[in-house]
Amino acid sequence: MELGLVGLGKMGGNMRTRLREAGHTVVGYDRNADVADVASLEEMVAQLPSPRVVWVMVPAGDPTRETIAALGDLLGEGDLVVDGGNSRWTDDQANAELLSGKGVGFVDCGVSGGVWGLKNGYALMCGGSDEDVAKVQPAFDALKPEGDSGFVHAGTAPGAGHFAKMVHNGIEYAIMQAYAEGFELLEKVDLVDNVVDVFDSWREGTVIRSWLLDLLVAALREDTHLDKLAGYAEDSGEGRWTVEAAIDNAVPLNVITASLFARFASRQDESPAMKAIAAMRNQFGGHATRTAPPAGGDAGAGDSPGD
Repeated sequence: MELGLVGLGKMGGNMRTRLREAGHTVVGYDRNADVADVASLEEMVAQLPSPRVVWVMVPAGDPTRETIAALGDLLGEGDLVVDGGNSRWTDDQANAELLSGKGVGFVDCGVSGGVWGLKNGYALMCGGSDEDVAKVQPAFDALKPEGDSGFVHAGTAPGAGHFAKMVHNGIEYAIMQAYAEGFELLEKVDLVDNVVDVFDSWREGTVIRSWLLDLLVAALREDTHLDKLAGYAEDSGEGRWTVEAAIDNAVPLNVITASLFARFASRQDESPAMKAIAAMRNQFGGHATRTAPPAGGDAGAGDSPGD
């Protein structure tokens, strides 16, 4: 098939390559002229046969909304826009309604695979009508991993694909947090001689083996104690959306919520909440507190038993 692709960054650029290697024709546009095939959205659309399919891979929020609005002015009856970025599902509903008024179809597609997708394929979760999904199915088939899994038409309602991807990312937060906490405990207790080999041994035959575990082992092989990294973790926003959806629907996401809050805690050099806890423990139990360490080391080190 022939399609346009807007956004040729780390994900979009590799997706263009994978599509071309599968025999598809891709006309790519990016604000970075060094990687673009054409100079403008207008030129890209003009080169596509009807019905035209344009896949958008730009940052979520205003960049995606503005790109889709611009495409709505350039495309016509029977054409199709695919949003493959990390948009919130509520944006999909608004974008689908906007395009529908112009006779343009809309498919939302959550994409997972990162920088490894070019080689291994991308997991795809899409939402949209059967008719619209069928128009872009050849591209889905080229992008997905080999085998029976890796692609799902999550639902016909706009936003179904991105909602599924959002929950996927929330689960990812929780799995990473569990591995991270296990790593910290193994490192802390002076008992296990080789923490990296322990994690490596779990990659086969255990119920907790996963690709994330493979990646953690690879990172530990490069930096055994992770001394080169700061303990600071950002969040993409999808973990927050997952927790918000859980609140809206009264679904208890205890583990995913805790993993999101752990990322917030990672950004605090001195936690105000922990300071308040230390102050209260000192007040009710006389437990020692720690002040800023002088040149010689900790002040107020040590604690009395009990809480």
